[in-house]
Amino acid sequence: MHLTALRAEVRAIESGSWEKKGAFLPFGVADIDSRLKGGGFATGALHEATGVQARLNDEAAACLFITGIAARLAQNGGTVLWALSRRELFAPALAQAGLPPDRLIQAECGRNEDVLAVMEEGLRHGGLAAVVGEIGKAGMAATRRLQLAAEESGVTALMLKRWRGREEDPLTLPSAAVTRWRVGCAPSRPLPVAGIGRACWNLELARQRGGESHSWIVESTDAQGRLALFASSADRTLAPERRLAG
Repeated sequence: MHLTALRAEVRAIESGSWEKKGAFLPFGVADIDSRLKGGGFATGALHEATGVQARLNDEAAACLFITGIAARLAQNGGTVLWALSRRELFAPALAQAGLPPDRLIQAECGRNEDVLAVMEEGLRHGGLAAVVGEIGKAGMAATRRLQLAAEESGVTALMLKRWRGREEDPLTLPSAAVTRWRVGCAPSRPLPVAGIGRACWNLELARQRGGESHSWIVESTDAQGRLALFASSADRTLAPERRLAG
C-alpha cells in the first residue's frame, strides 16, 4: 500500500504543477510555439540548454539563447540571478541580447555543487525574474529539487550545461527539466552588400515533457531577447534516434 502511494506521488510530481498553472512565455515565433506543449516556454519550471558540440561558438550560442529567455522574463523590471563557476560572462553581449547589467546579479561559485545550491536558494527566494546556472553535470536528484523549487516559487530556472569532454554530451544524463535544448551556429543570412548578416543558429528541442522533439534554423536573439525563424527554414522534425529518453 505504501509503495502504491509513493508511486502515485512520484507520478504527480513528474506531471508537474507547471502544466496545471498554465503559465507560458511564447517565443513569438508561430512554428516554435505551436510545437511546444502549452504554446510557449513554460515558466515556473526548469529548462536546460547546451551547445551542439564542445566548441566555444556553440557554447556562446547556447548562452545567448538562455540570455534571451531570461531577458524577456525580466523585461518588466525583474532581476536575474546568474550562478557560474567560471568568470567569463561578457556584459556587452548579454546587453545586446536584452539583459542589461542593472538587471543581473552574478554569483561566482567554485564548484557545481555551489552553483546548484545558489540556484535553489534563488528559486526559493521567490522575488527574481529567473535563475540561471552554468554547470557541467547535475544528477536527477539535483534537477528534481530545482524543478520542485521552481514550481513552488513560480520562478523559472535556466540551466546552461557545459561540455566536460568532446565525447560526453551534457544532455545524456536523465533530468527532471521540462525542456532540453541544443544550440549550434549556422551560416548567417546573406546580405545584399559585403558583410556579415545576423547570426543564425541550429536550434534543437531535444526533449520536452509530454511533447515531440523538433529543430529549426533561427536568427539569433535581438536586443529584446527575441528569436526569428530563418526564412528558408523547412520542417525538420527530429528522427526518433536523436530523441532523448532522459
